[in-house]
Amino acid sequence: RLLGGEAEFDGADTSTKLKLLGVEVASFGDAQGRTPGALEVVLNDPVAGTYGKLVVSDDARTLLGGILVGDTGRYTLLRASVGSALPADPGALLAPESGAPGADGGSGIGALPDAAQICSCHAVTKGTLRGAVREAGLCDIAQLKQHTKAGTGCGSCVPALKQLLAAEGIEQSRALCEHFEHSRAELFEIVAATGIGTFSELLAAHGRGGRGCDICKPAVASILASRDSAAHILDGEHGALQDTNDRHLANMQRNGTYSVVPRVPGGEITPDRLIVLGEVARDFGLYTKITGGQRIDLLGARLEQLPHIWRRLTDAGFESGHAYGKAVRTVKSCVGSTWCRYGVQDSVGLAVELELRYRGLRSPHKIKAGVSGCARECAEARGKDFGIIATERGWNLYVGGNGGFTPRHAELLASDLDRDTLVRTVDRFLMFYIRTADRLQRTAAWIEALDGGLDHLRAVVVDDALGICDELEAAMERHVADYRDEWRGVLEDPGKLARFQSFVNAPETPDPAIEFAVERDQPVPVPAPAPVTLPVPPVPPAAGAEQTGEVAAV
Repeated sequence: RLLGGEAEFDGADTSTKLKLLGVEVASFGDAQGRTPGALEVVLNDPVAGTYGKLVVSDDARTLLGGILVGDTGRYTLLRASVGSALPADPGALLAPESGAPGADGGSGIGALPDAAQICSCHAVTKGTLRGAVREAGLCDIAQLKQHTKAGTGCGSCVPALKQLLAAEGIEQSRALCEHFEHSRAELFEIVAATGIGTFSELLAAHGRGGRGCDICKPAVASILASRDSAAHILDGEHGALQDTNDRHLANMQRNGTYSVVPRVPGGEITPDRLIVLGEVARDFGLYTKITGGQRIDLLGARLEQLPHIWRRLTDAGFESGHAYGKAVRTVKSCVGSTWCRYGVQDSVGLAVELELRYRGLRSPHKIKAGVSGCARECAEARGKDFGIIATERGWNLYVGGNGGFTPRHAELLASDLDRDTLVRTVDRFLMFYIRTADRLQRTAAWIEALDGGLDHLRAVVVDDALGICDELEAAMERHVADYRDEWRGVLEDPGKLARFQSFVNAPETPDPAIEFAVERDQPVPVPAPAPVTLPVPPVPPAAGAEQTGEVAAV
């Protein structure tokens, strides 16, 4: 109207898939059957705990919408099929292992028309995706995401993207990198079966030649460390495999200094230890910050200062918090029933027990955890790779959550567990993840990629469907028995201490390029100078070009 025209809002796509109290629910299209003459096809399975309803046109030939409860595996394709022709028996679409309809009565993404919308977050159609595959030569999920943005929103269409690639006859390579044709999970099994203990042995026996790269070296280093917790990550040739942070057991910051993050199990710390942290920060001129994992971060340490700082900390009883590694980081907790009038279980005690049990456990990616003493969830356990929430009868275990670029809520794996069963189940979950996940794959993406998802994970780690739970538990017990603090191992070894020098010929000389300013009474890096722009001389005109005052194209 502001522009003098007429327009009518026809409504937005309200299709959605959610998880409510551990139950998957989804709706799409005309889920309420408001279209005149619409018919409903319903499948209610109380044994499996699932319910499905399809809304179809009055002639039962066109899909209009639907509702799914308990099993939303078909949501992406069914939503994309709204308005498409139905097969002869619409009820078949609600049966297990069914796909979405096609004009020819077929099923699956291959039967959808090109106009079908696969990604509703970015309005990407099947035709757009097929064109990207056929014309641009895209051959994996990462390329499709970058080229079309499909799968970069809520992520629910990623399984459909995989099906589309398969329908186009594109086989996804599982090679870790150019030096290994095997995936990370396959390399883990090779190391476990053969007892190989070094990268060079693995490359010689199962590699494609070469010397390795920045992809396979840290990945294999992680595998070896998770298999043998007694070996230090800087021992022998292991040290050359580590990335920047692991090589110096600290996170490098933007100005070339490092952070120091001692472990504070469950966020519980005594006044005496708090005083030690304050004295160390004061004596070494470090910036201090309380982290989201209930620890205290000391930033601004120069490389040659790290051993001196850690000697003070280990003498006071601190140990590495592994903030630098792809490993178990923290187990966050609320004060629980010890102090809180709403708490129903001792969340701090459990968090401390779990963090001390899993400290130093190397994994495909970082692992964060949380324990809440009641349903109010003050420890934000459902935003963690594994989270535990107290109930009146025990503990509920949630898995596959994370914050970051793509936040995920953890999903309920098991409920009302007693303490021993809970610990045993977490042992199995972590070891199964370490054994089967891809390189740099968080638990949320790993569970999503499992064939069968959370149900398969539950069958493996709760019901022992594969008969490997004894093996997983034994692996965790070996880790617990063999754990050694990595920084104490450095301080006891002169060879490892030699790594912590800015200048080999002047070990105690600080890097003069590192400078600090003071902000809010704390040291902070001096801002980097603005880039200097050099004048670029004009390009002389090409021979024969007219002198028009413009630079000729060359």
